[in-house]
Amino acid sequence: MPRGKDPDETVHSFAQRRLGPEVASLAMDSLCRGVFAGNSRELSVRSCFPSLFQAEQSHRSVLLGLLLGAGHSPRPDSALIRQARAERWSQWSLRGGLETLPQALNTYLTSRGVSVLRGQPVCGLNLLPGGRWKVSLGDGSLEADHVISAVPASVLSKLLPAQAAPLAHALSAITAVSVAVVNLQYRGARLPVQGFGHLVPSSEDPGVLGIVYDSVAFPEQDGSPPGLRVTVMLGGSWLQTLEARGGLLSRELFQQQAQQAAATQLGLKEPPSHCLVHLHKNCIPQYTLGHWQKLEAATQFLASQRLPLTLAGASYEGVAVNDCIESGRRAAARVLGSESNS
Repeated sequence: MPRGKDPDETVHSFAQRRLGPEVASLAMDSLCRGVFAGNSRELSVRSCFPSLFQAEQSHRSVLLGLLLGAGHSPRPDSALIRQARAERWSQWSLRGGLETLPQALNTYLTSRGVSVLRGQPVCGLNLLPGGRWKVSLGDGSLEADHVISAVPASVLSKLLPAQAAPLAHALSAITAVSVAVVNLQYRGARLPVQGFGHLVPSSEDPGVLGIVYDSVAFPEQDGSPPGLRVTVMLGGSWLQTLEARGGLLSRELFQQQAQQAAATQLGLKEPPSHCLVHLHKNCIPQYTLGHWQKLEAATQFLASQRLPLTLAGASYEGVAVNDCIESGRRAAARVLGSESNS
């Protein structure tokens, strides 16, 4: 068991050592593909599954450590969070789709005098005398006392000034992978099973990460007349190889792969009535072996140089929507000098 000063281990190695080769090659392989669209033989257990890592480090037993709450940080609290815990929510959505969340935030902020600039890509960050930032935009610039960056780490690394080269170096090493998301709707069809969905191990299909049964979780969004909805996630080594070779990443290719997966794995052999295809380039950061050291290097540089810059978003300590929301809350609390959990 790695218990040195700075232990780290791949998810596959950890699972194989603690849980056995079958769990490692099937369950944990599939879980890493479903959550990170990544390879369990490259991802860090310390960064991807910190509760498992801390359980072993603290108690020499994964089960005992989890039972005793190892690795659990204080959780934020609110009326909505208490409702979710009381009702034991496993998932959540919004009636108009998740896009209504940023839309509502935009309405709330602009109604209170906050300026929100859209369609204004940031081209660079430069430090001014006195410690303020000059933020260069496509057609102008603005000055800021403090910057909270929620863009991918690799993107931020290209915007930083020369005096922040050590930080840029650490951030540039946090890579990301692409995922194609295909939404399919079928009229008059039924699923052979019920549940959230299923994940696919890389040994079974290198391109299909998993299929979500949208109609099971949120049937009220099936439309009128209602139709069975599923979401097929494509990525893994199959997509990475296509990208590396400069292959044609067409809508037709992804739709064909998704329909074949739905037909083979769920028996949905009829053509779908609706299909939406989106390729999200470099959308999921990869917490590979040593990820925590990159974060530590970034944190130490920011502290030592007293840079008015706070890091937030999916590149650092969680890729899920909930993680990103909490990351933004913590970032705002740090800038405001308040660590309130409310």
